[in-house]
Amino acid sequence: MKRLSGASQKARRARILLHTDADGPGPWTDRETAKACGCRIATVENVRRRCVLEGFPQVLDGKCRATPPTPKLLDGEQEAQVIALRLGPPPEGYGSWFLRLLARHVVELGIVESISHQTVTRTLKKNGVCGRKLEYWVIPPDADHEFAANMEEVLETYARPYDEQHPVLCMDEQPVQLVRETRTPVEATAAHPRRVAYEYERAGTAAVFLFTEPLAGWRGLAARSQRTKVDWAEEVAALLEGRYAHSERITLVCDNLNTHTKGAFYRVFEPARARARCLEFCYTPKHGSWLNIAESELSVLTPQWMRGRRIGDLEELRRDVAAWASDVNDRQRGVDW
Repeated sequence: MKRLSGASQKARRARILLHTDADGPGPWTDRETAKACGCRIATVENVRRRCVLEGFPQVLDGKCRATPPTPKLLDGEQEAQVIALRLGPPPEGYGSWFLRLLARHVVELGIVESISHQTVTRTLKKNGVCGRKLEYWVIPPDADHEFAANMEEVLETYARPYDEQHPVLCMDEQPVQLVRETRTPVEATAAHPRRVAYEYERAGTAAVFLFTEPLAGWRGLAARSQRTKVDWAEEVAALLEGRYAHSERITLVCDNLNTHTKGAFYRVFEPARARARCLEFCYTPKHGSWLNIAESELSVLTPQWMRGRRIGDLEELRRDVAAWASDVNDRQRGVDW
């Protein structure tokens, strides 16, 4: 039988007394009352007996505690053991820990004589250990020397002072799903916001190339129909021959994508132009692309400009990303690394 509490328990007791009232219209037997109220026969008998001995109000409201209950407190060592148990693997046969199972194992291991799952919950919350939340993260491999070497190289590159002749440039790219409206939206008025139809039409994909010079507070964005070696080489060459034409050497921080190579220039341009003498690469570690500042910039661009919007074609995407880059460049927003 389901155990009730609070208002539900009070309502069940009232129904029991109504059905078993000797002065009522045809009182029920204890068995009939228990079946109708979803409880045991002993519960019906107990409610009737308490009504005679204690009175009607006391039966409905229940007994009041002389002193309020005090939560069980664990000392520091016990809390540490509970947390270590929670962070460790669950017993064989269980996919993950749940609080009642954890409370039972705390008692079985002799950490405390008795403990409720509510106490376990309070202990975990107090120490910042959530029992249910799951976070997805890029976890680098253990003791990976290549990861450590590339990470230190990236961090040393970011620590360089600003030098106009030796700028540090970061780049990253992101695919974009183009979505076209099937019906003309209703523009916003004072009475309601802008309205768009639920229905939409897929219009292919595109790619956004983002370049940023963190110490100069500059961002450059370009949109293309795809992100091949040819597209990457043409975008980088446009920067080397444009904004950075007078720089002696440029350090480009990027990930290990197979399109980000010097060979891409030779695939697009003649050898004399393809040999980019002033460009040196600084690759982020594998499984560590989050060390690229350009990736952080794309994480800012997406919610600020693209999320929740329908961009139907490549030209509209180019206008949008150009407007975003112009806005942040005018404000000279820096990077707090």
